[in-house]
Amino acid sequence: MKVGIKEVAEAAGVSIATVSHVVNKTRFVSDQTKAKVYLAMEQLDFRPNAIAQSLRSQKSNTIGLIVPMLPSDTSNFFFMTIAQGIQKTLKSYGYQVLLSNNSTEELDEEIEQIRLFNSKLIDGLIIASISDHVGYLNETVRSQYPVVFIDRKPAGYPGDFVLADGYGGSLNAVETLLDKGHKKIGIITGSLGISTSNERLEGYKQALENRGIAFDSALVREVNPNFDAGYNCAKELLAASDITALFVANNVLTMGVVAYLQEHKVKIPEELAVIGFDDYDWTKITNPPLSVIRQPSFEIGVKAAEAMVQRIENPDKLEGEEYRLPTTLVMRGSC
Repeated sequence: MKVGIKEVAEAAGVSIATVSHVVNKTRFVSDQTKAKVYLAMEQLDFRPNAIAQSLRSQKSNTIGLIVPMLPSDTSNFFFMTIAQGIQKTLKSYGYQVLLSNNSTEELDEEIEQIRLFNSKLIDGLIIASISDHVGYLNETVRSQYPVVFIDRKPAGYPGDFVLADGYGGSLNAVETLLDKGHKKIGIITGSLGISTSNERLEGYKQALENRGIAFDSALVREVNPNFDAGYNCAKELLAASDITALFVANNVLTMGVVAYLQEHKVKIPEELAVIGFDDYDWTKITNPPLSVIRQPSFEIGVKAAEAMVQRIENPDKLEGEEYRLPTTLVMRGSC
């Protein structure tokens, strides 16, 4: 006799829904009830993955999307544009999107959002995780559905990755400054650990190495990205060094830098050349207009959706794919 979830529930003396919540961790269940369910599973030699498969016998045609967006953070435009690309593409394949925003940038919140998605029986998850290591997915997802990571490349769980080429964009930006004769080039970057920040700093270092210029850590500022941090970093670097150019590897940091330079009447690019990251409307109306690295945000969304559909249609495909989309250096008047 083939044992199913119904038999597990009967042996434990609980409902089928309770067994589902215990296995998928989608709702609070008392320790006493959990013990009954686990004992029944052990006695019946029934594995959680088998239960998950039976629970997921029907497709929901729904994809979960989790992005980190903070109040008053310009990166919101970046992630919302990605979301538009995802939604438009998935709609053409007959899927709908459940969007969840991790506005706290807390890992516990991210995990809770995934558990909520599990209760909706999503067919796949697209996520820009706030963590550089997502081993927790081995417990919350357990290969029940495919996962596509966007914007950053965390470790700890198999999936596809759809990224902008931050390394190549940074390399191009710094090489452009070097071509213009700058040898003392500062960089302000977001907190390291997230792959996007790591790659942009590596691109900066490689550009210097390619020209035989020694890396100087005194010209580097690594901070939590916000307006005030950009403002203060610009102040520190100009006071403590003789840089003639500055590469800012984050949009909200760029805003703070430009505010400081304009407030203190630093002539751009005569006294300091500047290249920022991400191309938003405000970068076109500064004085002078700002040179930036443009990320293909909408295209990232399209590619992420296409990768997800391919995974759903080819569930036996094991190897994860990495899709790295090129960035563009937009030259304006600041360098």
